[in-house]
Amino acid sequence: MSTPLDQAVALIALRLEADTQHYSGSTHPAWQNMVGPFGGITAATLLNAALQHPQRLGEPVALTVNYCAAVADGAFEITAQPVRTNRSTQHWWLQLTQAGEVVMTATAVTGIRRDTFAVQELSMPAVPSAQDTPAVASLRGRPGWTQRYDWRFLQGDLPQVWEGAEVATSLSRCWIRDEPPRALDFVALAAICDSFFPRIYVRRAMRTPIGTVSFTVYFHADAVHLAAVGSQHVLAQAQGQQFRAGFFDQTAAIWAADGMLLASTHQVVYYKS
Repeated sequence: MSTPLDQAVALIALRLEADTQHYSGSTHPAWQNMVGPFGGITAATLLNAALQHPQRLGEPVALTVNYCAAVADGAFEITAQPVRTNRSTQHWWLQLTQAGEVVMTATAVTGIRRDTFAVQELSMPAVPSAQDTPAVASLRGRPGWTQRYDWRFLQGDLPQVWEGAEVATSLSRCWIRDEPPRALDFVALAAICDSFFPRIYVRRAMRTPIGTVSFTVYFHADAVHLAAVGSQHVLAQAQGQQFRAGFFDQTAAIWAADGMLLASTHQVVYYKS
């Protein structure tokens, strides 16, 4: 089944020059944000360019995306180049352009995972299950991309009243899955890692111009782990750490329902007070 996510990240391979693969793609109206498409879906599309490359080694380990400018609705081109391949890791340079101008750049690392010592220090918080948590009753008034997810907030949803009342923490916790339900994979996980509403909205209840500057995901699960999750909800948690001088950051984590940490993520965001 082709879902809106699959349609949005779909790429057409144009040409392979040396080791650089060129692709064409287009924004999808179902993922519309306040300005242009949802940043998580374009990050996922860049990752998909590396995953589709004929020389790709292993599975995603890390992805860093830098948002140079707003992506305009319509066509774009992506180039994906493995700049170095080692025995276990492969390092990527990715770039998205529109009308000949660079809009986004990214680096990624793919690799072959091996059986080694393993321990998880970051435990999933004790929370009610997704089945025991009601879904958000209405997404009316929120950007179109929010309708691509089933949201079940435990804490830190968007304010009901935008009156500028500051709260003590920007912490958010919610169960989330793709809507319509879709088996979790690396591109879907990358998009979910950017699904958190701006921390400054949660902290201040004030509509403030914002824009993500840089976004990083560390993938802790492999394809087997993601396949085991299937189309179940995952627990997503995010919190800001510092709001100062026009930039704030947030750190976040995504767990499977069984408590396995699937990904951790960090981003820095520009804002106007």
